[in-house]
Amino acid sequence: MLHGRRDRVHPKTPYKWLGGALPRAPWPDLVAALFTAELSRPITPTDLGWTAASTGPMLPADSGLQGPWTAEGALRAIEAVTEADPMQRRLFLTLTGTAITVPAHQWLLATQVTELAHVAGTRIGLGTVDEIDTMTASLRRMDDQLGGGALLEMVRAHLRHVLHLLRHASYDDTTGRRLHTAAAELLRLAGWLCFDTSQHARAQRYWVAALRTAHSAGDRGLAANILGFMSCQAKDIGQPHEAALLADTALSGYPGASGQVSAILNLRVAEAYAVAGSAGDTRRAIDAAFTHLDAPAAASPDWSYWLDETHAHGQAGYCYLRLGEHTAARHHLRAALRGQTGNDSREGALRYTLLATTYTRKPEPDIERALSLAGHAVDLLTDQVTSTRVVGHLTTLLSDLTPFRRQPAVRELGDRVRCLQAATTSRAN
Repeated sequence: MLHGRRDRVHPKTPYKWLGGALPRAPWPDLVAALFTAELSRPITPTDLGWTAASTGPMLPADSGLQGPWTAEGALRAIEAVTEADPMQRRLFLTLTGTAITVPAHQWLLATQVTELAHVAGTRIGLGTVDEIDTMTASLRRMDDQLGGGALLEMVRAHLRHVLHLLRHASYDDTTGRRLHTAAAELLRLAGWLCFDTSQHARAQRYWVAALRTAHSAGDRGLAANILGFMSCQAKDIGQPHEAALLADTALSGYPGASGQVSAILNLRVAEAYAVAGSAGDTRRAIDAAFTHLDAPAAASPDWSYWLDETHAHGQAGYCYLRLGEHTAARHHLRAALRGQTGNDSREGALRYTLLATTYTRKPEPDIERALSLAGHAVDLLTDQVTSTRVVGHLTTLLSDLTPFRRQPAVRELGDRVRCLQAATTSRAN
């Protein structure tokens, strides 16, 4: 799953490999990739005594995205992630370790792009970009209800249209910057949709291209937000140090024009440090986020619409749960559930699941309360919402309930979650 593949192997099969059996494709390449990541040095199937499988080249997620930080470099990056056939068997490897943070460092040091006008092709103006932004806003809000799997191809089609305009239309510098911003946000959204369905390498490709495109547009806020999403992913794939570095870089590189955006970035910092186990840094970042939300309202980009006090409480609850401070976690998660609306299906399911987890981890677990809350979460996810991320939290909750697995209600929840896993995987494919 880490490398965007859903191939499975029986737990006993690797013992046959140790006995001399040759793995079938794609396992030689996948096993070599896992050893490469674990040992921090290149390992090939040949090094393991196997012949390479015929799955195509194994490439890091940023392959083809390392060009100059210029307008042309950004366009080539967009082409690299939009023109590749998503059904091909090429294996992109999820970036781990220092490779995750390289784009962030490059962004901080990159020279500003000074001219984005284009003189060839049919002339377009800001009205065209306004229409693109309206469609993008609709796609963002559809994601709130449907989750990742259902919308990706719609986003990709919209992105290809914007790329065509960037390459073939005529526009002035102001319109060019707006077009680059639109493309960067669509790339950011595509990456999120992939991340929410555990396609980690593919998500990274979109986000690296998005960061380059936001830089070309001169949009520091959007670039910082993209780094915040990269930080969120890093913590989820077991890279807490890199997550904190990405979140800190995003915050330090943002000029601070919008309190709402500053709150988003501080919450990313809080999540990263919570996973790393740094309680003091987590609390300071949470306090800073709520302070920014309480500040007088200033103009904020449309992509920041989702963060309000309700969502801030939800993220704070997650942070305190990771720190093991269950009373504080319950306080914030209850506040989030009280404030949520009908548009919060996926986030509502996540909050119910996290709140249920706080009850399973009490010194004397409250199983009845946990099962009731988990049931609400499953109810929200069994309609149209797709999120392997949230289902993963439900699976963790089931692990907490293992000592009580013989209880009929626990078995029933397990059956419902397994059905949900199957349905979610089907919708995501």
